[in-house]
Amino acid sequence: MTAGLDPVIHPTHRLRICAMLAAGTTLELSVVKDSLDLSPSALSKQVAALVDAGYVRQERLGTDTRRVWLSMTRQGLAAYRGHVAALQEIVGATTVPRPGSA
Repeated sequence: MTAGLDPVIHPTHRLRICAMLAAGTTLELSVVKDSLDLSPSALSKQVAALVDAGYVRQERLGTDTRRVWLSMTRQGLAAYRGHVAALQEIVGATTVPRPGSA
């Protein structure tokens, strides 16, 4: 993997989860699920990878223990920002050769 890209964040669904969480403070798991249009088991697998890496915190807040809330950790936010910066560097450094140039 290219330097700066985080292998935990890089898969598309995890990158999208991190983008959503970085834009907000705390999101309910069902909001993330609906936005990504993932099955509960597929979402659980993606979230578990982020939680295991220490990038996302998963909590049950208040009296309704059926609702699960997700938020980025400081470590996760730093990893996400580094990953996005690496993607921007790749895109910014990409040049397309002009026809006829060698």
